[in-house]
Amino acid sequence: MKTFGDFLAQIGEPEKRKKLELIFQHLKTKFPHLQEEIKWNQPMFTDHGTFIIAFSVAKGHISVAPEEKTISLFRIKWTDEIDFDLLDRIVAFNIEDKQGMDQFWR
Repeated sequence: MKTFGDFLAQIGEPEKRKKLELIFQHLKTKFPHLQEEIKWNQPMFTDHGTFIIAFSVAKGHISVAPEEKTISLFRIKWTDEIDFDLLDRIVAFNIEDKQGMDQFWR
């Protein structure tokens, strides 16, 4: 698995795949300078080689991992609405907080 498309293709349930596609597309539009990467079988966004946010799929939810300084992990149930404003604020915080950082993790 090398791309977000590869990751999405492995999700067998169309409604779950669509929800992740919405999240990824939103973040790509809002933060176009971020790079898409697959590491540890998880799609993640990075900025100048440093981790910003990652996602993983579970039976009942999407796990969102923005790193401990922001919040260690939270879940979006498949039946929940996506709080795009919250995602935007977390990503914006990590981008600002990690400016000039030259390592992947904090």
